[in-house]
Amino acid sequence: MTTGNSEGTKVSVRQERRGYLLHGLDPVEAEEAEQAGPAARNAGDEGDSDRRLLDPDGASGWTERDAWQVARIQAEFGEGFRALSGLPPAVSVFGSARTSPDSAEYEAGVRLGRGLAEAGWAVITGGGPGAMEAANKGAQEAGGVSVGLGIELPFESGLNPYCDIGLNFRYFFVRKTCFVKYSRGFVVLPGGLGTLDELFEALTLVQTGKVTRFPIVLFGTEHWGGLADWIKSTLVAGGKCSEKDLDLFHLTDDVDEAVALLSRETER
Repeated sequence: MTTGNSEGTKVSVRQERRGYLLHGLDPVEAEEAEQAGPAARNAGDEGDSDRRLLDPDGASGWTERDAWQVARIQAEFGEGFRALSGLPPAVSVFGSARTSPDSAEYEAGVRLGRGLAEAGWAVITGGGPGAMEAANKGAQEAGGVSVGLGIELPFESGLNPYCDIGLNFRYFFVRKTCFVKYSRGFVVLPGGLGTLDELFEALTLVQTGKVTRFPIVLFGTEHWGGLADWIKSTLVAGGKCSEKDLDLFHLTDDVDEAVALLSRETER
């Protein structure tokens, strides 16, 4: 994980973690690392913490591995909470890492990030390229606080260059908790499966009352309109959710409207 502050200072704690392993904090992983050798460690094997935790065919046993996993999960929560606890009111912006920098969607992300920053919001994204980079870029260029919460994956290239505060998480669920804990609302740009995952988790948390006063804005009616229609025509019509659940989110193509919705529903 890389931590930093609103002035842009970044501090790597990856070496500290490796030191813990070498000194026996997680003897199973330390042994695996030594057996794999430097070539394997440099080939992107560091993004496997979630898989090791969840894989039913992997190494098991409370004393052998799981207790160490719990300790590391606890430490990751602590690192995330410590790094983000001083943020001003923030909005999380989600969207596809595959959004092209020369696309209209990317430009919309830049305008959105800029509009949020100018309204006084810190902007939190997943820290990656594409739509996430666009929102971070807009926020940073407007003088706002730009935050990236990345995830260690073998195929990810790391945090985008527009993050004033950057953290790389090992565990998806720790990262997702930080998105919700330090945000007053979500704006969801066009995206794929990962974006849908974040969207529906947020909708469920609001629907069940786990978070309150948490507006969710779907930005891009062409992309999200079909999903909204399906929720209404299939889920609501079939009794799988209530008519009032349609009020949990808003669709728009307008940056000013998105910012106004967030500010009005959070009374800012």
